[in-house]
Formats: sequence, C-alpha cells, structure tokens
Amino acid sequence: MYPLGGKVRGDSVVKISVDEGRELGEISQDFAGLGYEISSVARSGLLSAENRVYTQLVRTLGKVGVIRVGGNTSDYASYSAKGKAVSAPKSTVVNRESLEQLGSFLDATGWKLIWGLNLGEGTEADAVEEAQAVSAIAGDKLLALEIGNEVDLFTHEGHRKNGYTFEDFLGQYRRYKAAIRAKLPKAPFAGPDVAGQTDWVSRFAEAEGGDLKLLTHHYYRGGQRPSSSLEMLFHADPKLAPMLQALQRTSASAKVPYRICETNSFSGGGKPGVSGTFGAALWVLDYMFTLASYDAAGLNLETGVNQLGFVSSYSPIGDDEHGAYTAMPEYYGMLAFTQASRGKRVAVETKAGDLNLSAYAIAKKGQSVVTLINKDTTRSAAVEIQCKGRIARATAMRLKAPGLGSSTGVTLGGASVTASGQWNPLQPERLQVSAAGARIEIPAGSAALVTLML
Repeated sequence: MYPLGGKVRGDSVVKISVDEGRELGEISQDFAGLGYEISSVARSGLLSAENRVYTQLVRTLGKVGVIRVGGNTSDYASYSAKGKAVSAPKSTVVNRESLEQLGSFLDATGWKLIWGLNLGEGTEADAVEEAQAVSAIAGDKLLALEIGNEVDLFTHEGHRKNGYTFEDFLGQYRRYKAAIRAKLPKAPFAGPDVAGQTDWVSRFAEAEGGDLKLLTHHYYRGGQRPSSSLEMLFHADPKLAPMLQALQRTSASAKVPYRICETNSFSGGGKPGVSGTFGAALWVLDYMFTLASYDAAGLNLETGVNQLGFVSSYSPIGDDEHGAYTAMPEYYGMLAFTQASRGKRVAVETKAGDLNLSAYAIAKKGQSVVTLINKDTTRSAAVEIQCKGRIARATAMRLKAPGLGSSTGVTLGGASVTASGQWNPLQPERLQVSAAGARIEIPAGSAALVTLML
C-alpha cells in the first residue's frame, strides 16, 4: 500500500490528465449483463428467486442489468408448457414452471430480459407460443426478443443449406415477427445477433431500424488454441476496434443502441487456466470500458453451462452444479466496472510510455473516478493524476489477487464477495495529493479505482 505522504516508487512513471469538463457520453445504468444458454433456464431452481445466493450475486453487480437467454442451444430448444424440463445441448425443453422461476428471478434481481427464439430448427407457430409465454412471465422486464442465434453461421451449424444469405434471414425474420406481433402487438425485438458478419448489422439496421430496441452482435477474443493466453488478452485485438467503429456508426445512423449480447474471452467455454484467472478479471474491466468508449449500450458476459453441456471456465459466477455458487475472477472485473462507471465518460490523456496501462475517467457531481489497469506483467507504475480543477482529496479502491494466474483470493476494495453473495469493501485507501495532482502506485498485474474529490 502507498503510505500517505510518502513517495511513489513505481518502475515506470505514468502521467494522467483528466478533463472533467469534456464529456464524451453517458454509460447506461444497465450496461452490465450476464448471458445464458437457454439450457440453463431448464435447470430447475437455478434462475429462481428461491436461489437466494445466486440472486444476491446478481444484485451485487447492480440494481439494474440485463439477462440474455439464447446461445446455440436456443436454435435446438423447444417450449412445452406442461412438458418435462430438459437441459441438454441439442434437445432442451423449457416448460411453464421453468419460465415462472425465471420470472421470479427477474423480479428479485430487478434485471431485464433478452430472450432468443428458435429460428434454426423451430417454426413460426412454436415461436409465437414461446414468445407469448415469455412475455407473460417477464412483463415490462422483457427488453427484447431475438429471432435466431448467430444467424450468419446457420450453414455452419447445419440449420440451413449453403448459400444462406442476409436476404434469406431477413425474410424469415419478418415472417416470424409478423406472426408474433399478430398475438403480441407491442412485442419488442432485437437483432440480428450475428457472430461475426458486422455488415449484416448495418443492413439489418437499414431494413428494420425503425422497429428495433437493440442491434446485437457477439464477440470472443478467440477460440481454444495453444496461443489463447493472458498475453493475448492483454494486447489489443486488431479486429475489435474496426468492428466497434462500424457498430458505433450504424447505431448512430439508425438511432438504435447496440449491445454485445454474447461475449467472453475465448469461445467454447473459455481456455482452462486462462479464462478463469485474475488476469481475465483485468481483461473484463478493460474490455467493458473499451465497449463503453465506443458507445455500446452494454454487454452480456456468458456464464454457467455452455452449448457443449459443461460449466464454462470463463464463468463470472461459479457453479459446482450441486447448489454452490461463487464469485469467480471475471465477476470482480464486472463489479469493479459497475462501481467505477456511474456517471459520464470524460476525456483522459495517458502518457505511459511502453507500459501496458489503460486509464478511463468518469465524472459526476463534485468528483471524478479514474480506473487504472496495469496489464504489464512485470513492472509497476508510479501514477500522477491531474484534473482541470483542484483535487481536494483522493482515495483508491484496489482490484488485486495473489497473482495473475490466481483463481481464488481476488479482492476489490480489500474484500472478497462472501458465500452469501454480499460484498462489503473496506475503507478506501487515502492518497497523497499535492499541486502535481494525486499519486498512486499500481503494481504489475493489478488495477485501482481512484476517486478524486474536486
């Protein structure tokens, strides 16, 4: 810990300048979200108000947020009101009791719902029945219905023959939507829910933008390969910025917000030994701020049982499948973001040399919060933060763990999330403030949320 009145002794000096008067945009209160395969809904007692620990873990992340139910399993799933619930990769069955439990979960958490309907193997009649049932349990918490999951990969999944085009999808989407609207005139929709064809989003916005709640896209840093490492997570994906720039332009032009509604580190459940470590928590925190910087409305981090039938190693909420649920490293990245993002994004200039450090600034009445993420694995940073206004006082809340590869022992503000899902941070660390600004040392492989009282 940096002692009050002492000297910062980082390996590299970093200067941060915050212009609290230069606003860049506001972060949605429901930016944070969790994503589930539809097979999770069929697991009795999981997404239910009766599951008090799980409910509290979600509430600890924020009073508002978005649950997205979909994934690859949704294009193989069916709804049977009185049938037996089945949770399986390619034969999930959701019944009325499953949905009633989900409705109680939404009520208990206060979070909204995006629900994916089966376009891959289902029918219009099936979709109408399911949409009616979901709408009945979700009520005003139904943010949107999606029709099809990763529709740009339908030929890869075997849902459609080779040559399936955007025009083919659009025609099917419109038929499903019309059938649903005949029964639910006010049903909200989102799409096109693509895996990688960002141009489908712009074309969808042009065709349907006047009748959409959200534009949706998926993103993973990569797949499960030998090269899938923390080093890869800690360095910019050359494909990400162009994708986000295109989505930002499309969203602004169509006046429809966009959301990365299925995302995490590495697809297929994550890379064991990487996706479930503290290093991934730092990646999540940085990634969420990156999305916000491109005006995204939010994201849904995948958690729990995946499309292959096992609990993903990247899950923010750990699940032993026997009723025990825990906050995993990525959870702390999300929690840090929700603590640091309440307000408006403001301009920040970072002079870090060759140190791999990111800085983001949020301003609200009388204070600014600067998030510092040191992704350098060997060097600490001596950081000096200046604002346009005078800094009267500064405090810090640190995100840290025994090591970047740690899967346990993660703390935010000196505290871990309890077994009951509660988080009670310790008193924040006071920082030295002088005419040069606020000073703090950020050890290698850690982060801090610095609050500046102006």
